[in-house]
Amino acid sequence: MFRLIVLAVLLADIAWWWRADHLARRAQRPWLRLGVAAFMCLQLGLILWVFMARWLNTELPQPHALVMAAVYLWHLLLLPILLVTLIPWHTGRGLLALVGRFRTPRSTADANPQTQPAAPAPTPAPAPTPTPALSLSRRAFLATAAVAAPPLATGGLSVYSHFNLQAFRIRALTLTLPTLPRELDGLTIAHVSDMHVGTFTDARLLRRIVEATNRLDADLVLLPGDLINNSLTDLPAALDAVRAMQPRHATIMCVGNHDLIENGTEFIRRAKEKTTLLVDESATIPIRGRDVQVLGLGWSRTDDALSRRVASLATQVRPGAFPILLAHHPHAFDEAARQGIPLTLSGHTHGGQLMASDDAGFGPLLYRYWSGLYQKPEWNNAATVVSNGVGHWYPIRVNAPAEIIHLTLRSAQA
Repeated sequence: MFRLIVLAVLLADIAWWWRADHLARRAQRPWLRLGVAAFMCLQLGLILWVFMARWLNTELPQPHALVMAAVYLWHLLLLPILLVTLIPWHTGRGLLALVGRFRTPRSTADANPQTQPAAPAPTPAPAPTPTPALSLSRRAFLATAAVAAPPLATGGLSVYSHFNLQAFRIRALTLTLPTLPRELDGLTIAHVSDMHVGTFTDARLLRRIVEATNRLDADLVLLPGDLINNSLTDLPAALDAVRAMQPRHATIMCVGNHDLIENGTEFIRRAKEKTTLLVDESATIPIRGRDVQVLGLGWSRTDDALSRRVASLATQVRPGAFPILLAHHPHAFDEAARQGIPLTLSGHTHGGQLMASDDAGFGPLLYRYWSGLYQKPEWNNAATVVSNGVGHWYPIRVNAPAEIIHLTLRSAQA
């Protein structure tokens, strides 16, 4: 599968380069051809660099975040849009040309060339009026704009994203739960998801995340996965940040899919040496004379696997304890509610990442729950809170701001 992805990406790059070079030649702009060649050589070189590191399972020097943003934005946004636009356009033009060939009637004279009258002698054409060398025809102008716009858009979006990677909000939510013991009324949780320490979450942003979390003075800091972006070389800094978070009672995390990319076994081993990482396990924290039991779910992608994992983990719930499930994938909520777990905290979706509005975008296309609070009245108002995440695997967000959620639990019994 990985090789097919590499091949598809390279073919897409080459296809656009071929088309852009063709347009640049039609526009008769040698400098435009050189610019396209330089841009595509940079993109191909960088994407091969990224793939090579994954292929060899080794750590290569990481380009600057601004450069990596250009690679991500080109290959995961602009290039797909261009291909989706160009393929139907050229297919349609080809079909129209083909239909036109079959529809064009042939005259009798064409069918019997012997009967054609002699053609009159051609009249000499007047000499063409020379045009100024710097003037651009309409076709040349459009070709130049079509070729130059995508690289310029890549650069502009990269610069824009670079100045927005440091931004995140504190999102305050209050949730009333019927099964929350009276003694735990007012329990506060700092829900810190998807830090993605690495490519786009640098040391400066990491410090600001820790400072903002500590200012919340929460009872619990809970991190539902994707602590690192992919490389284990970023794990020491990420674990130092987790250890620097200072809740009143405990900091607990579960694994996400990005944590397991390079070497999941090694990630789990190192993380457990430094902090409380739960993988299909639970930890009980006494707070105000009552037990809060945090359950940490291992990573699964499919709904069936998630359901089996949640059902197995639910057997660990202790009588009298108030359970909270940490599950990176938000679809774990369905089985958690059926199992009587009143609260699930998730991430993974990044709020949909690119959203046209609150309800239109990649969030609802890919997930049943993608941002904020969801409840199931049919299951005793069991709730899940899905965080947009505070870090970045992708350098730009639209209507899905990075966030730390400050969650306050209220008891219906209070």
